[in-house]
Order: sequence, then structure tokens, then C-alpha cells
Amino acid sequence: MSRTAGRLTSGARLLPSFLIVGAQRCGTTSLYRALAQHPALFKPVLHKGVHYFDVGYERGPSWYRAHFPLRAAASLAASRHGARPQAFESSPYYLFHPLAGERIAADLPGVKLLVLVRDPVERACSAHAHELARGFETESHFEYAVELEAARLAGAEESLRTRPHSLHHSHRHHAYLARGRYAEQLDRLEPLFGRERILVLDSHAFFAEPEGVYDRVLDFLEVPHLGHPVFERHNGRSRPKSLPESVRRRLSDHFEADDARLVRWLGGEPSWRR
Repeated sequence: MSRTAGRLTSGARLLPSFLIVGAQRCGTTSLYRALAQHPALFKPVLHKGVHYFDVGYERGPSWYRAHFPLRAAASLAASRHGARPQAFESSPYYLFHPLAGERIAADLPGVKLLVLVRDPVERACSAHAHELARGFETESHFEYAVELEAARLAGAEESLRTRPHSLHHSHRHHAYLARGRYAEQLDRLEPLFGRERILVLDSHAFFAEPEGVYDRVLDFLEVPHLGHPVFERHNGRSRPKSLPESVRRRLSDHFEADDARLVRWLGGEPSWRR
């Protein structure tokens, strides 16, 4: 009923000014919850991730807009703080999906993107535990799931581009290493949005010193500083067992070149390489 009402009033609703586009298992939920506490920033009415530009694009712009608050109500609330209302959402598959960036650039001109990154080895382990718990992964051994990845993802991007409204289960749920090659994905976004509209954050810094990272995000969004929210870690998962050191070293070597390319996005070496 809420979505139906939203579609009927979609023309009177905000569209996002910024998106948290990824990466998956890098603290996107925690940042989303922190930003949602700011009185000038408005999250979707129903849930965190709308997943329109990746797996729901065939539903159309009215369906997407229906997820966000009414412009008049948001403007009134934000004006009390001398701010412009900004809607946002967080869908961490946007960063990795081969068509999402092009769709966002076409439909949301001027939108800004937030990207969180973490140690890609830790991200891969966390993603495997996450997909296993949700029932999207059947291989309980992380090392073997990584070995299967290349075969599982073979031809996935070509398939998604050839059939734009199709879904690819393994591309979304089994890309443990591919999703951790962050610079590769950022390079795809840069020509579409420009460097100045993409802010890349080290999630280790966010969890260690959330106030400073939060203030940096507000500056990027040009939003007034009204104090700090309650910072909490959300959506964490424990791993079934620790990763053998030999496997960790091998995977760390795998990501070394891509991690080096992150320096220009982060303004320094990634925390996990220091």
C-alpha cells in the first residue's frame, strides 16, 4: 500500500542527491544509519537499499521515486536547520554491477557517490560468511568458494549487458575477489561522474574515528554540521573459522596492484597496506 501511494505521488517526491554505492561488506549500513540521523538527509521510506539501478531498473522511474519522502515535507523539516533537503539510499551492488553507473549518471544528473573500501581479503571472507548465512552460497569452505569464482562469473558481465534486465546469481552473490578490486570499479565510474563527485572512504578509518570521517562526508555533501550522531557497527558477521596465513598472504598478493591504485582515491596508502 505504501509503494502504491508513493507511485501516485511520485512527481512530488525527492530524488536522491547522493548514493552509497558500495562496496559490499565495507560498512555501508553503518554509514547509512549515521547519515540518516541528520535532519536534512532523508533515507528511503521503506528500507535501506532500493536496488533500482542494478536489479530493479525495469520497474521505471515512478517506482523508484516512490521510495523517497515528499518534497514539501522534507523541505519544511530541513529548513528548520537552514539546509537543503537531500534524499539518499544505499545499495552496495551498484558499485559492482556493470550497468548501474551508466543508469545512475543518466537518471540522476549531478548526483554524488560515496564508496567505502576495506581490506579486500577481509571483505572477501566477510562476504562469504554473509552469503552462506543467507543461503545464497552452498560451498561452506571459503578457499574452495574462491577457487570456484572464476568459473561461476565467466561471461557474467557480457550476459548482463546483453540482457539488461536479467539477473546473474553468481555475479551478485559469489564475487568474493572481484568485488574487492575496488580501483577497477572506480575507474568505470570516473568518466561518468568525474573525480569531484566521488568520495572514497577507508572503512577502517570510519570505524576507528567515525566523527572525523562523518564530518568529511558532510563537507563533501555540503550539509551543515549539527553535531555527531550515535555511531554503531551494523550488519557484522562472524566467520566460521580463521583464514590460514598462507591463504591470506596469497590473496593479499592478488590484491596488491589494485590496492596501489587506490592511493589517488584515498589520498594515501590504504590502511591495510601500512
